[in-house]
Amino acid sequence: MDKTKVGRGCIYYIQYHIVWCVKFRQQLLVDEVESCLKEIFLKIAQDNNFEIVEINIYQDYIYLVVMCSPQHQIPNLLRALKGISARILFTKCPNLKILLQDAHLWNSSYFVATTSENIKNQIKDYINSQN
Repeated sequence: MDKTKVGRGCIYYIQYHIVWCVKFRQQLLVDEVESCLKEIFLKIAQDNNFEIVEINIYQDYIYLVVMCSPQHQIPNLLRALKGISARILFTKCPNLKILLQDAHLWNSSYFVATTSENIKNQIKDYINSQN
């Protein structure tokens, strides 16, 4: 395993493939919104001590591969990614709030699956092919 991590009392390799979409599937994640969102996600990951291994933002979907420690819980990780990104994005791009008619930015649902060394390249290819 190329990125095995060492924690307090454990050695681990934990990656999750995570996908979620914009509320009402509106195609809002383009141009400056897309680039701003990538920066926001990377900052959230840094602040919360996890790593974004792969990222692809496509008009109305987010595709991520995240590497984290055993202490990270998926609901908390998603809450940070979705909640913080929405707040910051609404501040930087106030027109999004109008386009969404004051609704939430993200759909409340998401997909998550664990990844392994065996399928890592398949998932990366899938994420990168979503455009």
